[in-house]
Amino acid sequence: MKLFYILLVALLGTQTSLAQAPVTKDSVTKTGNGKVFTTIEQVPEFPGGIPAFYSYISKNLQYPVVARLLGITGKVNMSFVLNENGKIVEATPKNCLGAGCEAEAARVLELCPAWKPGIQDGKPVRVMYTVPITFDLTGKKEKTRLKDLRKSDYGFVFSIKDTLYTIDEAEKILGKEFDPDQVVAADSFYNYDKVQKFEMPDKKEVYLIIFKST
Repeated sequence: MKLFYILLVALLGTQTSLAQAPVTKDSVTKTGNGKVFTTIEQVPEFPGGIPAFYSYISKNLQYPVVARLLGITGKVNMSFVLNENGKIVEATPKNCLGAGCEAEAARVLELCPAWKPGIQDGKPVRVMYTVPITFDLTGKKEKTRLKDLRKSDYGFVFSIKDTLYTIDEAEKILGKEFDPDQVVAADSFYNYDKVQKFEMPDKKEVYLIIFKST
């Protein structure tokens, strides 16, 4: 599968009307670290503007290895807070693709260069944003081959109709390949050491692949 990804980043919610917007009780919320605004008088600014922010993300986002192996694509909606110093903190996924996509989106956001902070009543304040980050493999859509999973540095356990299978057992059900769209989630499988047949000491990490029920 030819690897390339397109990153689509767009600000959602009230962000299109932030400039000079009046502050109301509905524009202020609370997080674990205090008051956060969603509508303010002077919105935060990224150096070079939003196009430069897009460019930073596209240059620094790395497609997770396991997500690439499984052919996982989709959108991760991330909320984050720009603090009083213009740094991104509290990057939090609002949905899950699995296979490391959420962690990678959070990593890139939290390493982002500082913005010019938002201003309310003449003082810098914390501002909340939501941004969708889309992971997409270009080229002709291909099925995921089990032989590629076998030779990778990662192990896989398959959950098909709520039953767990090794890769050899899954092949008897799925055949030699499967459509990535049939995967609901792919996350670290923490209990493999409690079931002998799922032990894979030669692998870096073991992932549980959960398939749609139908």
